[in-house]
Amino acid sequence: MKPKSQETSGQIDLFNTPLADLLNPKHELYQLAHLIDWKVLDDAFGEFFTENQGAHTLPTRLIAGLHYLKHAFARSDEAVVAQWLENPYWQYFCGAEYFQHQMPCHPTSLTYWRKRIGEAGCEWMLMVTIQAGVDSQTVKKQDFESVTVDSTVQEKAITYPTDGKLYERCRQHLVRLAEQHEIPLRQNYNRKAPYLLLMANRYHHAKHMKRKRKMLKQLKTLVGRVYRDIERQLDNQSDAVKGAFKETLEKTQRILNQQPQDKNKLYSFHAPEVECIAKGKVHKKYEFGVKVGITVTNKSNFVLGARSFPGNPYDGHTLESCLEQAEILSGTRAKEAFVDLGYRGVEVPGVTIYKARQKRGVDTRRLKRALKRRNAIEPIIGHLKNDGLLGRNYLKGELGDALHAILCGAGHNIRLILRRLRIFWPHVWQSLSRLWGAFSSEPFLSFA
Repeated sequence: MKPKSQETSGQIDLFNTPLADLLNPKHELYQLAHLIDWKVLDDAFGEFFTENQGAHTLPTRLIAGLHYLKHAFARSDEAVVAQWLENPYWQYFCGAEYFQHQMPCHPTSLTYWRKRIGEAGCEWMLMVTIQAGVDSQTVKKQDFESVTVDSTVQEKAITYPTDGKLYERCRQHLVRLAEQHEIPLRQNYNRKAPYLLLMANRYHHAKHMKRKRKMLKQLKTLVGRVYRDIERQLDNQSDAVKGAFKETLEKTQRILNQQPQDKNKLYSFHAPEVECIAKGKVHKKYEFGVKVGITVTNKSNFVLGARSFPGNPYDGHTLESCLEQAEILSGTRAKEAFVDLGYRGVEVPGVTIYKARQKRGVDTRRLKRALKRRNAIEPIIGHLKNDGLLGRNYLKGELGDALHAILCGAGHNIRLILRRLRIFWPHVWQSLSRLWGAFSSEPFLSFA
């Protein structure tokens, strides 16, 4: 069912003081709560919920506000719900009328809500932050016509893949499923297989590669025995049991058959969508995750789009999609796009592409300055990963990759708006206080 309305009842609680009377109106979160158009999100998310079926969902402002706070301050689902209980500004930002002493929801509610709204709903949340940035003068509308586009890797929350780890993970899943469905195994190798993996790791550390390969060969043989034992016994099992084993057996066969130089390898058992991406970094030769295209304004570094691209495509082939998303969310078609050399050989109709180190066509001082500002997207990506949550994605599947990238962009915009309000608005309040003092003996609203 659709969310409950979070409008105030109009009745005063004699035993509680409203949060609006307790908080400092100059605080940046207090001001941001009035800049975000919550009604737009309420109307946009209405299509994702039925009218008269099931219980009412959580208020849109509450759950959307928790997501904004999560990605702005780099918190997990559990941490943001727990900190909401302690912070009155967070409660006011999420629409609470009075200070609450109980958890607003279970942390898993954020997961279910993300799945319900999908990628389109997260783009609505990013679009609202763009409009709030314009209203707070953090970014100007004319800045949307000149953008910078770059790609990065959104790493998945997986361990560094090695053959030994993958073999052992396959064996563990097969043995666990066999126990659940009461399939007797000739041997499960619960003691031998971990020992072989341990010795392979030790030999690798000691640079004894022949001994290491011998241990891995034995481990692979044991996994193959368990795999074939289960495969033989499935012939006498029901279709339900065969369906429960199907995905695990396919992944195991894929891992056992893949070779070092193969393409489309499986790097993680629980996250098969992970790709091995080489970005040319000296300190990190390979990254395991998904490629993400980031679109920011060239002048103010405001995020206009963030889109994931499964399959590790060429950077240039993602440019048109990134510009299209930025146009939809900002409402303005970019006229100039500044990119690095990874986007060579690609042209977008109606958009002038300027590449790093380009000399031809860069004949004005403004263009030279804007081309130099292209490098500013690199620290922006660093802030998205270090100050935000883009550095490690815990959400499941390709859908989780897409949602996480967009919400990280929204969190970056929230941080920029809060910084603008923190620096700019106190001076406005001081000016208003001086003007009020010039015409009245009563002091203007004074807060610490």
